[in-house]
Amino acid sequence: MNDNKIEFTTVDINEFFNQSEQSQQEIDTGIIVFTEHQRELVHKLRDCLTGEHANQLAPLNKRIDDLKKLAISIASFPSLLERADLTGGTRTPTSLIDSLINSNREGDTTLQLPSKATLGKGFLVAKLHTFSSLEKIAKRADLDPKFITLIHDETISMMFLLLAEDVYLNLIRDTSLTMETRRQLALALLLLWEHRADQNISDISPVLQSVWKARTRLAPAFGTMMGTSELIMISFQLDEQWSQFIKTKLGEQGVNQAMEEFLFGISYEQITKLKSLLREKGIAAIGRDEVSSFLGTDVKTDVSEDYRDFFQQYSLRRDNARARKRLNIPGPHKTLEDYFISFVMDLNREKQEKDLHRHEDSLENMLANA
Repeated sequence: MNDNKIEFTTVDINEFFNQSEQSQQEIDTGIIVFTEHQRELVHKLRDCLTGEHANQLAPLNKRIDDLKKLAISIASFPSLLERADLTGGTRTPTSLIDSLINSNREGDTTLQLPSKATLGKGFLVAKLHTFSSLEKIAKRADLDPKFITLIHDETISMMFLLLAEDVYLNLIRDTSLTMETRRQLALALLLLWEHRADQNISDISPVLQSVWKARTRLAPAFGTMMGTSELIMISFQLDEQWSQFIKTKLGEQGVNQAMEEFLFGISYEQITKLKSLLREKGIAAIGRDEVSSFLGTDVKTDVSEDYRDFFQQYSLRRDNARARKRLNIPGPHKTLEDYFISFVMDLNREKQEKDLHRHEDSLENMLANA
């Protein structure tokens, strides 16, 4: 994994107000409105919108201002990282983590989540749409394709933050994980809710984006695992942690089944039915365009690199996995993203523990030689 971490910086609140308003008490939004890199992209786009494209500046500035105002509104809700005396009682980060871990509620938990978490998700969607609009403006202005790609990649990273929230909630409730891991995940979720940024996902999202791009370019043969072997070969060229994940985890049944769903774009149940049909008919494999006719229903197996396609495919796999787990029926009970993010966080925790032990050993040696 790239050791160059992306540093998150909060936006200067004075930028949100005109001169007459700057005497007001400074507000800490808690939410990272823009990272330093994102601010640079916005400023560069503004500088580029001249001449016939200057009319795009006003709507662009209004969109940015609206986003900042939304962040300020959310700031009025109590921090999730501090003790808060609420109408329903006192809440602390520890009590919030405990409630997340001990919850056994099924279905949509929106009404059980803190208001700041729900509102922050809306902020992130608005920010995602804003950057999607910036990309369209940059394309219309015929700007440098490399600059447009940078904006696109930032949009994708925001989509992965939305995905991460789902993944964290899934894993927190997974009793097969250790309590230490679940508490670590719950703390990561609180930090994501508070700041709408996550260093783990910032590191992971380029990997998942690369895997998704590879998946869109493959033409898997349904009924075989042809395609999967191609993806595995490509995997070894993508990222050390991803290739390590493939090497150590793909042999597990759940991971293998989740990989098939990710690659083929249809459910485990549809894959199982399709394999059975092809065996009965003595057909080795079929192409994507033949899947719907064999299954007797219209299924979407073609995908694009559009982030909305990615999230839609992910959400279908997520909902199916949750249903199987709830009903205790065969098939993957987690998504491929669940498995991978859990794997990376385990690696990070192991590295932290080793670093701590090395530090303790070094300190002991220093004291012994003093």
